Amino acid sequence: MNKLNLFEKIRIRLNPRYKNMSTSCVGFPITMVDKSSFLYMYEEIFEEEIYKFKSQNTKLKIIDCGANIGLSVIYFKKLYPESKIIAFEPDPKIFNVLSSNIKYGRLENVELIQKGVSDTQGNIAFIPDNADGGRLISGKENAEQILVETVKLSDYLSEKVDFLKIDIEGEEVKVIEECKNQLKNVENIFIEYHSFVDKEQQLDKLLKILHDTGFRYYVHHVGYPKKQLFIETPIYANMDMQLNIYARRQ
Repeated sequence: MNKLNLFEKIRIRLNPRYKNMSTSCVGFPITMVDKSSFLYMYEEIFEEEIYKFKSQNTKLKIIDCGANIGLSVIYFKKLYPESKIIAFEPDPKIFNVLSSNIKYGRLENVELIQKGVSDTQGNIAFIPDNADGGRLISGKENAEQILVETVKLSDYLSEKVDFLKIDIEGEEVKVIEECKNQLKNVENIFIEYHSFVDKEQQLDKLLKILHDTGFRYYVHHVGYPKKQLFIETPIYANMDMQLNIYARRQ
């Protein structure tokens, strides 16, 4: 796979945040909406390859919940060119960039859906952040909000899914709980778990569902937290913990 060279990384870093700019690091021109979130996602997806998985099947089905500008979709297509991908992204601004990137890449058999994934179908308030952290909300928050459509993930799990990626900024437990009866059709799951300081932690509930539905899971902390956590718990974007959870069917 193409790699972003040092000079291109420096060029991107020299730009201001939250500004659209282009790069061709994936083999064709793509647009980013924020330099910092782009570089972070690029390093995770294309350099560390956190979504890499093996399958004997080449015509796989992949569902990407929280596709953002499309780096994950592009990675999956490079990994398995014949795969069928369904990608969800609720933020209208980000979705337009996602659509443009997939179009310029001439990626076939990719279905883009401008909706969020939740435990209900309807319209829900959404807080955009013009980067990679926009999220659905169920209560009142003092931030710019828009209304977005949501769907239930269970409606898309009626047949075999080779890889399910869930990076939806806090909705992950509700979504997994809603679709747990259909998880029997999924082979591999990647979940980004978010623990917000003002909400009850639900990691135990999430891991129990994965265990009870036949998965063996592995947990990796995102970032480098301080070791003296009894003394000081690091908080970023109102989160005191963010985990990458990898689950494979046993």
